[in-house]
Amino acid sequence: MDRVWFVAALWLLLALVAVLAANWLRISTALSEIVVGTVAQLVIGPLAGGNALNARTEWITFLAGTGAIVLTFLAGAELDPEVFRAKWKESSAVGLIGFICPFFGAAVVARYVLGWEWRASWLAGVALSTTSVAVVYAVMLELGFNQTRYGKAILAACFINDLGTVIALGLIFSPFTIKTIVFLVASLVLFLLLPFVTTWIFDRYGGRVSELETKYILFLLFGMGGLAVWSGSEAVLPAYLIGMVLAGTVGKDHFLIRRLRTLTFGLLTPFYFIRAGSFVSVSALVAAPLAFVALFFAKMISKLLGLLPTVRAFGYSGHDGIYYSLMMSTGLTFGTISALFGLNHGIIGQTQYSHLVATVIGSAVIPTAIANARFMPRHLLPGREPEPGDSVYGEPVGDLDT
Repeated sequence: MDRVWFVAALWLLLALVAVLAANWLRISTALSEIVVGTVAQLVIGPLAGGNALNARTEWITFLAGTGAIVLTFLAGAELDPEVFRAKWKESSAVGLIGFICPFFGAAVVARYVLGWEWRASWLAGVALSTTSVAVVYAVMLELGFNQTRYGKAILAACFINDLGTVIALGLIFSPFTIKTIVFLVASLVLFLLLPFVTTWIFDRYGGRVSELETKYILFLLFGMGGLAVWSGSEAVLPAYLIGMVLAGTVGKDHFLIRRLRTLTFGLLTPFYFIRAGSFVSVSALVAAPLAFVALFFAKMISKLLGLLPTVRAFGYSGHDGIYYSLMMSTGLTFGTISALFGLNHGIIGQTQYSHLVATVIGSAVIPTAIANARFMPRHLLPGREPEPGDSVYGEPVGDLDT
């Protein structure tokens, strides 16, 4: 048992290093944690021998998975219903283009440049079509963009993008069985009743030291997550939908959201982001670097070629549009899930899996770093005094007519 505590202490030490590095380098903490995970596995592994971080043990996998689920729920809860209704055309167009272009672009490159079989190529297309809600939400929250219409529009587009990814993964590779029907019916009933039941429970029993609200939300996330996995889907999908359904109730309880953020960012997400970084096989990249390069540029070029004109068509010019497009080009949660799905079902091999995961993580790190270093629309940050000619997307959510 003492080994568990020492391993846990090591992971939290890495999380502290990531926070300090993020402050020194002025980058997102989520981005720093991914890089720290990659470096730690590369450095500590040879010194301590074997898998020093124990990233595949059940308890670390559980904490990391919980981090992804709760973080995804929080991202869904940030989708203000009024903003989503006002910007549904924009979110749908940007999200669908963000999915379709890299889906076909990555699949074609995997098939005709890397010589993968068609099933493996389609799996690559699915894995690289994603936009990382976890990374985007973490960056939006850290910078304060989550309080603006600009940030909320990006999060809404992320949802549409990843919904396309999940549907494609299910239609192409997962059999449609009675379990799928049970999951869909249960989800529909729950989502219809949830706003009313949640309001009644919180009004009658909430606001106490026992933290009923937190336990209630975690119960929903774990229960629906388990049902989703049982049906052949993924646990993060219902988490996002639950967050969206409760955005008008839980999302407006700022004290509850703050407590959930403390739990999530203080304990859970370091395990998720560091673990994701530790899965990058540096040896596989060194042995075949061109595969990583081909897949990475297949995703980035196809994404940006579709996103930049689409985003600009909705009035985002200059750095506003470039930053929007780069954040939509990130990938992590659904990308790694899709790659692991392919590995577990024999669609791709271990080497292909390593290249896909490395590409997915590279797409989480590189676009985020470039976006925050070169194209951050600082005039949209909340609390900044606007200057003549600034866009209004950075204004706090309220008046949706401008």
